[in-house]
Amino acid sequence: MSKTTITARMHRNGVIVELLSDGSEKPFLEQPMRDMTAEEIKTAAHSDPDALPMSAEQLKNGCHVPRVRTMRRALQLTQEEFSARYHIPLGTLRPCSQSRSVPDQTARAYLIAIAAAPETIKQALQT
Repeated sequence: MSKTTITARMHRNGVIVELLSDGSEKPFLEQPMRDMTAEEIKTAAHSDPDALPMSAEQLKNGCHVPRVRTMRRALQLTQEEFSARYHIPLGTLRPCSQSRSVPDQTARAYLIAIAAAPETIKQALQT
């Protein structure tokens, strides 16, 4: 069986394109590569040791961290603006925003509070 490597890029607007060897781009087809039944999807997911679905217990006990990038986009803020508004050091914010690391417990609690009430937190910090 031969293996083919496809390099892809996602544009800011969410469009995914294939990167060709000459540097040009080709849009992916809208439909899936091949249709899979729900049972085939479940079987494929359970056979991949790196992508096993979490059990109900694991989900219950899991670490829930708001996505910093999603919050920033919803508030229409750059990393620098978000950092300044909520007094979070940029060095702490960048790895979280880029999903490279999970914030520590204090930062995680603060991000959860910001996600729940961004304007209230903003007003509290201005007083």
